[in-house]
Amino acid sequence: MLLRALPGRIAVAADEAVADAWRALWISRLLVWAAAIGAVALFGLSARAGDFDPAGLTTPYGATGDALAAPLGRWDSVWFMAIASDGYGGGAREAFFPLYPLLVRGAGAPLGSTLIGGALASTALLFVALVLLHRLVALDHDRAVARNAVLVTALFPMSFFFSAVYSESLFLSLSVGAIYAARRERWAWAGALGLLAATTRSAGVLLLIPLAMIYLWDVARPSLRTMRPLRADALWLVLVPLGLAAYCGFLALDGHDPLAPFNAQEVWFRSFAGPFAGAWDGLVAAVQGARQLLSGAREPVYFTAAGGDPFVVARHNIELLVWLVLALVAVAGVLRRLPAAYGAYVVAALALPLSYPVGPQPLMSLPRFLAVLFPLAIWLAVWMTGRVARERVVVAVFAVALAVYTGIFATWHWVA
Repeated sequence: MLLRALPGRIAVAADEAVADAWRALWISRLLVWAAAIGAVALFGLSARAGDFDPAGLTTPYGATGDALAAPLGRWDSVWFMAIASDGYGGGAREAFFPLYPLLVRGAGAPLGSTLIGGALASTALLFVALVLLHRLVALDHDRAVARNAVLVTALFPMSFFFSAVYSESLFLSLSVGAIYAARRERWAWAGALGLLAATTRSAGVLLLIPLAMIYLWDVARPSLRTMRPLRADALWLVLVPLGLAAYCGFLALDGHDPLAPFNAQEVWFRSFAGPFAGAWDGLVAAVQGARQLLSGAREPVYFTAAGGDPFVVARHNIELLVWLVLALVAVAGVLRRLPAAYGAYVVAALALPLSYPVGPQPLMSLPRFLAVLFPLAIWLAVWMTGRVARERVVVAVFAVALAVYTGIFATWHWVA
């Protein structure tokens, strides 16, 4: 009787995942679209927009069309669309891994627009990621927790990246999919999805850590004392680092420096400062930023000089420190409440940006990196579910912050 009922239960769970993911998707994307169009209508674009997109890749449709497409392409979108159209031509393009630009090229070809094709692909992948996340959470928790996990992911203040021409949605769907496959002991799928994640961004190779931990230890009972024996199917996990190796090999065969993806980070002043040293550097930058603002003067500059108004950079440094503090609280929650493999993944993933900080702004892009660390969303969902006040506060704060950050992004001002 149990075996007969099992397919029906799986079908019900799948329907719940699709329904909850769809609801979170359209609520969050409507908010993103409304905030972007409203911000452009009220404030216009930054006067420096042309400096970052001289070819007009993100504004090809005229005033009305460009306003409607405002949340789709800004900042790094220019790099992805340029690679999708022209390939790798040296410079700093090699810092952007190839799978997403290939997807943008394929999605944009029938539409005649890498901007629209890339945005549609990103949005579709966000839906896939939310469905997979719901199913992953449902392995350990009830539907309410799974529903909240996808909702806070879709409403995360930086989630506008998930429907823009950015690789966030692709990476999120692949990383969640790899972990879900591992939890289901589908090791070929786990290895293949990990390989694809490692051809999407360098952090994809870190999926090998939680995948190996899930393979070796029983995640349902998070104890590291009893190790399961190795079997032949463990070899599927070797695929994960092969994704990174394949990209480097492709660059070498194409006449480029195989280490260019790492060396290109120097263009953004990102370099190794020691394990997690960026956290301290971020604290110092925020303190000096507060000093700058309290001084009431733009000269002298109290922190390492970065482009733009010192007051704006100072505010960014303070804001980024707040993000770091919130991230550390969430990481502590993951380590306490979720499987050890999830905690190991978020610690390893944060080690990259915090060990390779940006000189002038040590915590640059940290909020965007947090958006794809799905164990943080799972912990937040566990923490808030069943507590009405917490749920309302989190959803309200996330929705307001998402609208504000989307408006900043859409008007070509730096966000993260």
